[in-house]
Amino acid sequence: MFFPEGRIRVFVCRIPVDMRKSFDGLSALVRQVLAQDPLSGHCFVFVNRRATQIRVLYWDRTGYSLWAKRLERGCFWSWQQPPQAELDWTGLKLLLEGIEVRRKRRRYVSG
Repeated sequence: MFFPEGRIRVFVCRIPVDMRKSFDGLSALVRQVLAQDPLSGHCFVFVNRRATQIRVLYWDRTGYSLWAKRLERGCFWSWQQPPQAELDWTGLKLLLEGIEVRRKRRRYVSG
């Protein structure tokens, strides 16, 4: 099951990844592309070129865990506007559910 620790960080790989990669290939990408330690206990998100498949790699004290999801319709995001390089746990859950969070900026008028 997918039950990571409470205070984790979620790092998103903002380049397309070959989904044939498994534990070792993805952990190497964590070190090389994301410049993070794959044994840190944080979640690392990888998406294929069509943005229809997603993999989440994390270390759960006893070994690597790999969670995967494939969409039948639609895509997780557009590569022209990928999500931020780091999300929180809620942002990851929203991403997996297909909910796009947009921030609205308001201008404050003085007067």
